[in-house]
Amino acid sequence: MADYRRTVLCDLQLAQGARLVPFCEWEMPVEYSGISKEHRGVRTGVGLFDVSHMGEFFVRGPESLDLLQYVTTNDVARLSDGAVQYTTMASEEGTVVDDLLLYRMGRDQYMMVVNAANIDSDFHWLRTQNSFDSRLEDVSEQTTLLAVQGPSAQEMLQAVTEANLSALASFRCIETRVAQVEGILSRTGYTGEDGFEFYFSNSDAHTVWGTFLDAGKSFGILPAGLGARNTLRLEAGMLLHGHDMDHTTTPIEAGIGWVVKLEKGEFIGREALLRQAEAGVTRKLAGFQMLGPQIAREGYPVLVDGHTVGRVTSGGPSITLKKNIGLTYLPVEHAVNGTRLQVQIRKGVGEAEVVPTPFYKRRASI
Repeated sequence: MADYRRTVLCDLQLAQGARLVPFCEWEMPVEYSGISKEHRGVRTGVGLFDVSHMGEFFVRGPESLDLLQYVTTNDVARLSDGAVQYTTMASEEGTVVDDLLLYRMGRDQYMMVVNAANIDSDFHWLRTQNSFDSRLEDVSEQTTLLAVQGPSAQEMLQAVTEANLSALASFRCIETRVAQVEGILSRTGYTGEDGFEFYFSNSDAHTVWGTFLDAGKSFGILPAGLGARNTLRLEAGMLLHGHDMDHTTTPIEAGIGWVVKLEKGEFIGREALLRQAEAGVTRKLAGFQMLGPQIAREGYPVLVDGHTVGRVTSGGPSITLKKNIGLTYLPVEHAVNGTRLQVQIRKGVGEAEVVPTPFYKRRASI
């Protein structure tokens, strides 16, 4: 049996009813009290996620901006201190090496947050491109990351920090004390709800986890696993690297072309992405909903008029909307709202229809 890595909170989570599954060389909680219950808890109250399997790198030095401008597609120069940016790293062919969050922590200092499956390869990629003499540090092994997500997240978290959370805008971060522990707090998340993510030392993980659960009791806080995290992000139209985009797809095809700033100057993949932007894409990532009770799972063939045109990249039930939904790449002529599709499910087919994404969007805004 393969040796899987575990976060420092794993034993405590097992005692709290977590069910573990393999995920990207890790053994992670997929659920505690049930995916549907945890999903609804985040949509209506507050949920607590351990996402310490994610990777964190620091990039420091006078030429850090130049390095990051070169290896990412978005315009890093637009970031002010305390700003967070969603971006991608692209290959020379313009395809997605990884999608990530980039934090500007101060002058000449940035933090990159990358996907768990890509920690080693991303750090190697950075080092091979670092002709700018920036100082690179992988702090993933020493960092715990907890996400507090849901409409009650701010009120719950405010009870355990002196920071004024109402003044912390979406995609902003501060260095502060939460639960009496120093760390980086950002108003970010992967659920489609308001929420926060807190980065801090592994040595304080048990203290912070317990404090969050105690502070959240009156709000009905629920520990939530990767199962609910996946159903929540799919409803919100958030993409999963390795599934909805990878080394075969570009950010433009994936519908996140807004993170590609061709006008900023030279960066890896720019020429390929410029050609694609000028010529237009031949396929696009599109959302669909099933018209019957069938569930579209990843890998199922997608057909138009009986001809296979793609495969499901993500799919499953929308617990909030009580529909079955999914994502797939379609030829552009079919990636139009209202287009009828068929999804091959085992020996049969289920009827589906292209619909706008995100499937779910919360009413309140920060």
